[in-house]
Amino acid sequence: MGLILEQLAGGGSVGVAEIAARLGVSTASIRRDLQLLEEQRLLSRTHGGAVANSTAYELPMRYRGGRHRDEKRRIAAAAAARVGDDVATIGFTGGTTTTEVARGLADRLGLTVVTNALNIAAELAVRPDIKLVVTGGTARSESYELVGPLAEATLQGLNLDLAVVGVDGITVAAGLTTYHDIEAHTNRVLIGRARRVIVVADGSKVGRLAFSRICDVSSVDELITDASAPEPELRQLADAGIVITTV
Repeated sequence: MGLILEQLAGGGSVGVAEIAARLGVSTASIRRDLQLLEEQRLLSRTHGGAVANSTAYELPMRYRGGRHRDEKRRIAAAAAARVGDDVATIGFTGGTTTTEVARGLADRLGLTVVTNALNIAAELAVRPDIKLVVTGGTARSESYELVGPLAEATLQGLNLDLAVVGVDGITVAAGLTTYHDIEAHTNRVLIGRARRVIVVADGSKVGRLAFSRICDVSSVDELITDASAPEPELRQLADAGIVITTV
């Protein structure tokens, strides 16, 4: 089902025969998947396929795990390596790549983690050597993030050595962007509380423009991405003063 939603995110529609051929399964199996996804209100079925329910389609997080998995793990390992003895407090926004970074730090001693991501909080809550601070807020089922005034009020009272941020798009002109406006505002507040900011984004996010702007690229110290990121975009980001690391 993840491939179906990924195709919708990229093109807005899918065909039963096309997806069945790509996956090597029967068209009947694809039709059953489409029915399940329609019941979850993630798409609308059409004759011979399906279309996204909106033009600004956001792939729900529970279906993102298989996308660019190896790249995200390499990016996360590089980001976790940046967390040295000078980092006592670290903030995480939601996202599959930021989740991988948090997992890489789960055994770190004496670290304080601040996050608005419910899935990251759930994984770290059982780690006795990590002090975990979770914001309040309204939960978004698409990203597992707590957003809005309650989350922002929590963040306003904190100071972070480092923020690790996931995005849906990054360009010099538009800055950091994501699909949801309230999520963007909450993430902007978290970034503003950090002394240093690292964006972790696989190459498909570099040069992409999503609906809502989080902040300018001037707020970012480093971008960790993979070798599939478009070179012209990376050069522009480097010219804007961002340290670029590709893995």
